[in-house]
Amino acid sequence: MGYYICVETGVNIYVEDINREGRRTILFVHGWPANHRMFEYQFAALGRQGYRCIGLDTRGFGNSDKPAHGYSYDRMADDIRAVVEALQLQDITLGGHSTGGGVAIRYMARHNGYGVAKLALFAAAAPSLIQRPYFPYGLQRQAVEQIIAATHNDRPQMLRDFGNMFFFQHVTEALADWFFQMGLQAANWATAAVAESWLDEEELFTDLGKINVPTLILHGIHDRVCRFPLAEAQHQGIAGSRLVPFEESGHGLFYDQRDKFNEELARFVAE
Repeated sequence: MGYYICVETGVNIYVEDINREGRRTILFVHGWPANHRMFEYQFAALGRQGYRCIGLDTRGFGNSDKPAHGYSYDRMADDIRAVVEALQLQDITLGGHSTGGGVAIRYMARHNGYGVAKLALFAAAAPSLIQRPYFPYGLQRQAVEQIIAATHNDRPQMLRDFGNMFFFQHVTEALADWFFQMGLQAANWATAAVAESWLDEEELFTDLGKINVPTLILHGIHDRVCRFPLAEAQHQGIAGSRLVPFEESGHGLFYDQRDKFNEELARFVAE
């Protein structure tokens, strides 16, 4: 079932709600530049196991409204709060991929984990996607600036280039095009604005220490977008967290090793 939730005046977020009668709920926050459909292999498998799976399209992406503003981690975390309140969700597992993982971390810190019993991070863009003087493990700032420039100049080619570094396992041309089409659904300005937020966002370093729920970290060791040392930093910064390396995965670990991914996530939710 799909529907819209108003998160602020004039801005509606699209939500796909699978198996509403499920015994436990997982709220998925997708990564840049995709939408909720990137988790369709999780919705299918986990839905069959009796879980309620909710996927939202963050503002500017997928079927959600595409305003000119509101692409900071704070605002996107506030959008999650609006969804949680509107659906009256309690004791859920909040799962986020890439930028969605960073936004999920911000949600936990900014909203004190409202409604969340467990946190799952999938190749999360945290504590920093880019290299900083005190954190040399991310992408070079120049690489992100080139992504932003390419978004403004030739977004389809930028999306093709990004797709080429997303998966570690071989994917068919059809699947690569499926991922490409998700990126095209986003607004140009939203795609660029979220990428610009990667350059400015530094508070995730302190946000990690504010997380006080069981946390699962799934991360591919061949990730070329959010490199594996980011996962190690998350593990170090979140007390009691569990890190599971994916030996045959890149950034798209939910597809590269989807059976392992689904098994690890289902086990964590059921614990």
